[in-house]
Amino acid sequence: MKNLYIVGAGGFGREVYSWLLDEGELLKEHNFSGFLDDNPSALDAYGLEARVAGSISNFSDFTNAVFICGIGSVEPKKRLCAPMLAKGAQFLQLIHPSVIMGNNVCLGLGVVLCPRVTLTCDIEVGEMAMINCHSSAGHDAKIGAWATVSAHCDLTGSTEVGEGAFLGSGVSIIPTKKVGKRVTVGAGSVVIRNIPDGARVFGNPAREF
Repeated sequence: MKNLYIVGAGGFGREVYSWLLDEGELLKEHNFSGFLDDNPSALDAYGLEARVAGSISNFSDFTNAVFICGIGSVEPKKRLCAPMLAKGAQFLQLIHPSVIMGNNVCLGLGVVLCPRVTLTCDIEVGEMAMINCHSSAGHDAKIGAWATVSAHCDLTGSTEVGEGAFLGSGVSIIPTKKVGKRVTVGAGSVVIRNIPDGARVFGNPAREF
């Protein structure tokens, strides 16, 4: 039985811990050993039974361990977890039991799906992507690797979210529109046209700022 760690003990990491307790099956298959975080006192104010068991940057025992990503922001998620993957780290999917998934939904390694996410059918979610509470994706949607979709987002049919993109809470994307790689879409925005790689957009309709 391998040791299981949540990578990141910040706010999203603590949420992931709650969803892990809800999910339950991973805890039957692995020995939960706590969080990895470069701040050893990250959990001191929260009264959790779980603890910070070690740092991310100095962790080395990848043979006997598996991981769940608990970092929501794209840049630190990739900066901290990509080197772990390069060293052979195995990141598990975490799918909350309230998630609804239809036919032909393909999830990459390390994907985290939070409570009440809905993925209808014929959807691709890339590795290390995260979809937060109450968000949905319609038929034929594609979400790239390392992307973060915040809570209450609506990705309608045949939309695309590029690798490393970040969608703030409540973003809506109308059918067939594409959000490029490394794009940031501000909370509450409505995407009605394709967004080029690297852009930062906000508003209804979403415009660069």
